[in-house]
Amino acid sequence: MIKNEHMRTIQSFVRRSGRLSKAQAIGLNELWPNYGIELVVNQMLDFGKLFATTQGVVLEVGFGNGDSLLEMAINQPKTNFLGVEVYEAGVGRLINEANKHQLSNLKIIKDDAVEVLKHHIEDNSLSKFQLFFPDPWHKKKHHKRRILQTSLLDMLTKKLKSNAIVHIATDWENYAEHIMDTMEAHPHFKNSLGDHIYSPRPAHRPLTKFENRGQQLGHGVWDIIFTNTKGV
Repeated sequence: MIKNEHMRTIQSFVRRSGRLSKAQAIGLNELWPNYGIELVVNQMLDFGKLFATTQGVVLEVGFGNGDSLLEMAINQPKTNFLGVEVYEAGVGRLINEANKHQLSNLKIIKDDAVEVLKHHIEDNSLSKFQLFFPDPWHKKKHHKRRILQTSLLDMLTKKLKSNAIVHIATDWENYAEHIMDTMEAHPHFKNSLGDHIYSPRPAHRPLTKFENRGQQLGHGVWDIIFTNTKGV
């Protein structure tokens, strides 16, 4: 297991900056108080106060431009969604779109996911964890930067409720194999379909433009769905 102090040195993302469109700037600044969460040092989030309705909470890390998370929040009003992303343009775009639909079941955090999980998410509070198309860090020397590591799973098993879901999707076969092997080796996670079986894309995970374009070019996508067996 990676020690916590070492985990803080691992950066599994690249902060991208650039000019924001007018809509993205509005979302990131003017509409931020409606959807954005300002974290307080070492203070846990209270989902009961954070969301308008008390219901299951899905945490998605690295939502990119937010299209997929937006569609899920629209289609699943009886589920609360908490998105974590550091890409400002994506954060601004998602908030602007969420405001158009007047969503009350979506909140956004603009911070490092590991730090959010470690210091701001209560144990036994999440119904699901989603990680769609994370940076594969395909060069072998960069594999240590991949976010899906045993250390993350150790943390997730505490934050997730018993029988909660971990759903990961990637379009890099090597990363899919790494994820599958890492999760199957962990004592508190079980493949929902059986040993080393990848899942078909479930209907609730939207097909993104990027993914659809890749499929037309013959690129594969691997969905990996596990349940948290802690306490079972």
